[in-house]
Amino acid sequence: MAEAKKRGVRKTRTGTVISKSGSKSVVVLVERRYPHPIYKKVLKKQAKCHAHDESNEVQKGDRVKIVETKPVSKLKKWRVVEVLGKKSE
Repeated sequence: MAEAKKRGVRKTRTGTVISKSGSKSVVVLVERRYPHPIYKKVLKKQAKCHAHDESNEVQKGDRVKIVETKPVSKLKKWRVVEVLGKKSE
């Protein structure tokens, strides 16, 4: 608990792997839905996050949970924590 306070709270996101960009690297599509503040229509926004996959087990189409981390490379600032679901074929 003390270590988490010192380091701060890290952002976590859930998304779908849309590509494997090299060894131990994946691109995750994170989608969020929110109501428009005035019109209340539900809007959808997407963001691509480059993430580090240390175990190199994630495949395209898998649902994963990623957490913010210190920069691993120029684009990779996220790390794959767990695989929530494998791609169903």
